[in-house]
Amino acid sequence: MAMLELQDVDAQYGRIRALSGVSLTVEEGEIVTLIGANGAGKTTTLRTISGLLRPVRGSIRFEGRELTKRPPDDIVRQGLGHSPEGRRVFARMSVRENLELGAFTRSSRTEIAEDLERSLVTFPRLRERLTQKAGTLSGGEQQMLAIARALMSRPRLLMLDEPSLGLSPILVQTIFGVIRDINARGTTVLLIEQNARQALSIARRGYVLEVGKIAFADTAANLMASEAVRAAYLGGAA
Repeated sequence: MAMLELQDVDAQYGRIRALSGVSLTVEEGEIVTLIGANGAGKTTTLRTISGLLRPVRGSIRFEGRELTKRPPDDIVRQGLGHSPEGRRVFARMSVRENLELGAFTRSSRTEIAEDLERSLVTFPRLRERLTQKAGTLSGGEQQMLAIARALMSRPRLLMLDEPSLGLSPILVQTIFGVIRDINARGTTVLLIEQNARQALSIARRGYVLEVGKIAFADTAANLMASEAVRAAYLGGAA
């Protein structure tokens, strides 16, 4: 049984169909990436898994439990974390308050304190900014905060939406190193990323979305080697 399984999922905004028959799986311990052009439905896929958008058809199961009728806060309690596109930090709250809000579904103060410290070890720059308003952080710091906040729910599967968007090359390498470390410590990762080559370099498997449908599904290595995928998403280089 896959950790996360989508079967024939349709989703739409009003009358506009955003996803059509999307099926994918994520096995425990994997990094799986979902790539595609802007508007292909990648963010919609994560929003649908998280309960922020209800599918009009299909099944979404996490560790064998159906999610399609559960509210977003219950989905977080089930063990799914989501770091959204655009970071979405609470700008007027401090870094510490943002992190503590990430643990809103939990009750053990001791464990929350342990995880907050672990986040600050993972992202040392946040320790220096704990009392600073989140809205005053740089883009890279806000991205670190968004990921750390999602980790504060102690997810078994972490969904990351465009974590490198707008970051400098050095910070991109930092963020991808952190994703590897998070996965190595036992958290499964479903990654959406504009930098398809970088995403496939750390993923075990990948899916390519085109106009709301899965166009390709294979190992990351095979997708990197595919002439069609290279031409469309990797700049045409081998």
